[in-house]
Amino acid sequence: MTSPPSGAVPAPAVIDGADIDMIAMAVRRCAGVSALDGGRYGEVATYLPGRKVDGVVVRDGRVTVRVRSRWGIPAPELAALITTAAAPFAGHRRIDVVIADIDDPPGAPDSASAAGLSGTGLPLPDPGLPPV
Repeated sequence: MTSPPSGAVPAPAVIDGADIDMIAMAVRRCAGVSALDGGRYGEVATYLPGRKVDGVVVRDGRVTVRVRSRWGIPAPELAALITTAAAPFAGHRRIDVVIADIDDPPGAPDSASAAGLSGTGLPLPDPGLPPV
């Protein structure tokens, strides 16, 4: 449901003068944005016929953009960059930027091994103990 069928051209997604597809494209192109984030339950998404655009929603006279940031980008700078990039497509609406998550720093161990868990979510065996 996230993309139109192969070869099909999606219908324009303009809601109250805000071009959802252009906003999403402009935000994705921002240097500090890792990805658009629709939220745990898809609460920040625009649902369109046959597809949805995660991370962008128009409601209550404003546009909300929710992103995951790359590591090392100051939040105020990223928010300003996103606002500037999205503004031409927002139909003179206020743009609220939510930085929902931040990528791990480069070279950081993955979260499962850092937490002492195997890929199954079970604790890794203690190498100092004999096998059970």
